[in-house]
Amino acid sequence: MELYSLSVDADSIVKNQDEFDFISFLMFDISGAIRQVTIAKSFVTASLFKEGIGFDASNFGFAKVDKSDMVAIPDLKTAFVEAKDGYKILHTLCDVRLSDGSVFDQYPRTITMKTMDMLRSSGVADDAKFLLELEFFVFDEVSYASTYSKSCYEVTSSEGIGEPYDSDPRFLVQKGYHRVSPHDKFFTLRNDIVTALERLNIPVKYHHHEVATAQLEIEMDFMNLQDASDKVCLAKWIASTIAQENGLHITFMPKPIFNMAGNGMHVHQFLEKKGKTCFAGNGLHGLSEEALSYTAGILDHSLTGALLAFSNPSTNSFKRLVPGFEAPVCATLAKGSREASIRIPGYLAKGEERIEFRTGDATANIHYFLSAMVLAGLDGMVKKRDPVKEGYTDPHSGKHYPLDLNAVLDGLEKDNEFLLKVFPKTLIELWVKLKRSEAGYVYRAPTPQEYELYFNC
Repeated sequence: MELYSLSVDADSIVKNQDEFDFISFLMFDISGAIRQVTIAKSFVTASLFKEGIGFDASNFGFAKVDKSDMVAIPDLKTAFVEAKDGYKILHTLCDVRLSDGSVFDQYPRTITMKTMDMLRSSGVADDAKFLLELEFFVFDEVSYASTYSKSCYEVTSSEGIGEPYDSDPRFLVQKGYHRVSPHDKFFTLRNDIVTALERLNIPVKYHHHEVATAQLEIEMDFMNLQDASDKVCLAKWIASTIAQENGLHITFMPKPIFNMAGNGMHVHQFLEKKGKTCFAGNGLHGLSEEALSYTAGILDHSLTGALLAFSNPSTNSFKRLVPGFEAPVCATLAKGSREASIRIPGYLAKGEERIEFRTGDATANIHYFLSAMVLAGLDGMVKKRDPVKEGYTDPHSGKHYPLDLNAVLDGLEKDNEFLLKVFPKTLIELWVKLKRSEAGYVYRAPTPQEYELYFNC
């Protein structure tokens, strides 16, 4: 996958059409996946970049068929080039408008923009910064099926999972953290992915082997809310593409393998005002009063399930959130503890304090997830919530999260007022409907484990 960033405007594209073979408009669907429509060079005019191109939003999960005409407007600040199979393709992310020209209020990029507007208008901060950790598994072969007569999956990895690798020399399945070659089989793959990300100005701190066999991590660097949301989506797409080009398969799914560590998507964050952090102070763990209230707001709305409906929006999410795998299941705040839902890293210098939300995973629509988290934190600040008084600093408080997709959706239906200045009520209703449909599909189906336990009952 050969990629490079560039700075372009509509006029330069029209004047230099021979530089590209196609122009690809990239949009996000309601789940956060990237969708694409590719424009033939002969159709490229200056008006295309102002007027955009129409598409059927009902297939993106946003609208009913009888009210589904929408328009993708390219944001050329996000443009980059991919050289693929002899073609040069100019990609650009898009915003979405209704057919009357108004902004579509459910679109993921719209939600992040409105969240930033609300943050700035609140007066407490003028920016929000995020660092995300992407964890994923890499498999050599993957097969799965779910039919009337068969339900199964099978994965293999050259690091020692499945045939023909089961008998090969290997490390124990939970002893992979920071392994080096020859035990780490995917060092070059990570180098290739990170190189591609950096060519697109997607900042990366480092990469390493994670705890489980065939599990890897790429840790990005801090970005603002809009860039973090957009670039995490691009990073997942790029990583998956490069893996496939190498005959491998990547999954960010939270729990693809039973009884092994799962994939989280930890989010480090702080608010900023006039270029300085709002989170460093003289309070608990070196945090400011504002940071503590922000943290309490996140934990408040996680405990109801409302935030988890966006941070952990899959049935598989709750197979990762089990004790014993560094996946937090309680509303807790602690310094240095990877069992806490919100951790304050212990290695930070004074004045660099931030918080890390460890509960979420990459099945999230990242635009909705980060926006909902900022809004939860702002709600805590407005209400001056105190995490100590609420018992969030007590690891034995018993403040357990609802650990079932239907349960967190119940929570979102009851606790959504903190979202409504940004999230349209119709979007919340669509989200609940979509996720309840997914839950029903999974929870109603018998599993191989149930056959094992109950076939001869």
